[in-house]
Amino acid sequence: MPNISRDEVAHLAKLARLAVTEEELDVFAGQLDQILDSVAKVSEVAGEDVPPTSHAVPLTNVFREDVVRPGLTQQQALAGAPAAEEGRFRVPRILGEEQ
Repeated sequence: MPNISRDEVAHLAKLARLAVTEEELDVFAGQLDQILDSVAKVSEVAGEDVPPTSHAVPLTNVFREDVVRPGLTQQQALAGAPAAEEGRFRVPRILGEEQ
């Protein structure tokens, strides 16, 4: 049965660069104990005959099939642009002159 001390919680908090109060050390020690207990219980149940899974039930593809649909022509896409040049959207330069 795991038992994590306040000193271990303080050490973990220091490693994570977290500022915790004395009261929080007690709370976190209890919470981490519960987490470690739960992990230990799961480890006891999971045997060699239980394959690792990411989901409890099998997932199926929920995406729709790709269907080719007509899109905008270049002229239609550029029609609403504030500025266009050589068949492309014209935008202000934001980088230096190097190319």
